[in-house]
Amino acid sequence: MAKKKATGGLGEGARIRVKPGVVSPDFPDISFAGWTGSVIETSGKPPAQKFVVEWDAATVTGMPADYVSRCEAQMLMHTMACLGSEDLELPVAD
Repeated sequence: MAKKKATGGLGEGARIRVKPGVVSPDFPDISFAGWTGSVIETSGKPPAQKFVVEWDAATVTGMPADYVSRCEAQMLMHTMACLGSEDLELPVAD
């Protein structure tokens, strides 16, 4: 994916929190609501822009073991996700 500048503050390095009601794109029974991390890459243009999020240590530590196992079984990285701007909110206090 190409690195691009995002609008609305959702650019590379932005700290984010996932909005209520958002689920994993790969496993719809896994809620991402409240998960936090940083945008590491963007792709596309609004309104279809996507954001690659790397989850922070607190989120990774608190992930359901079943989610991690399912990601590993399908060779997916459980420490990252690709989400749309409608799924994310700013700011996240450190």
